[in-house]
Amino acid sequence: MIGWDAEDSGMTDRRYMLLSMGPTMEGGLMPIPKDASKAGVRPAWMGYIGVDDVDIYAKRVKAAGGAIHRGPEDIPGVGRFAVAGDPHGAGFMLFKGDGEQALAATPAGTPGHVGWRELHAGEREGAFAFYSGLFGWTKAEAVDMGPAGVYQTFAIHGTQAGGMMTKTPQTPAPFWLYYFNVEAVDSAMARVKDGGGQILNGPLQVPGGSWIVQCSDPQGAMFAMTGPRR
Repeated sequence: MIGWDAEDSGMTDRRYMLLSMGPTMEGGLMPIPKDASKAGVRPAWMGYIGVDDVDIYAKRVKAAGGAIHRGPEDIPGVGRFAVAGDPHGAGFMLFKGDGEQALAATPAGTPGHVGWRELHAGEREGAFAFYSGLFGWTKAEAVDMGPAGVYQTFAIHGTQAGGMMTKTPQTPAPFWLYYFNVEAVDSAMARVKDGGGQILNGPLQVPGGSWIVQCSDPQGAMFAMTGPRR
């Protein structure tokens, strides 16, 4: 769908595939751990939030009303992580890499990279207070979507990076939705259908001229794509 390269991580204790776009590492792919599967965890994308000390932030997450589901623990040669959840249950990861060098920034809209992050929150204002209090995210534009409520965009280090809204009553549980940049939305939609996925919403044009489409993969994990329509 996205055009990533995939290779085995070489880990001996678990199956883990590394996903990259050219020289840039984009993410990973692994089976749901058995204990999580027994607890009802379904296929989903989990985003990493970079911090300077995973152990300290894990304590802060719990103090702010969130949860730590696993860790903190080390991935040898990679970094330290913890699996977390906000007060309403939306999952995310805390991460600190072993290296001191920051990830190189990519130009906005570059295909294969995450272009937007969207929280379908249990309650928007409470969720924003949780994340901004922990990570310093700031409010950007607030968009009135009528019956759907307010869509609050937020900035990270001054750059607009995502949005938050109170989830619809039909949405089973709060979750983060990630928008992957693609070269052309229409051809990407065709790849989703050919690969056994579903188009859930869209394509819709958003402010700025880009188009978005929300999808699910054959196992039910939700994702979205953004780019020009051609």
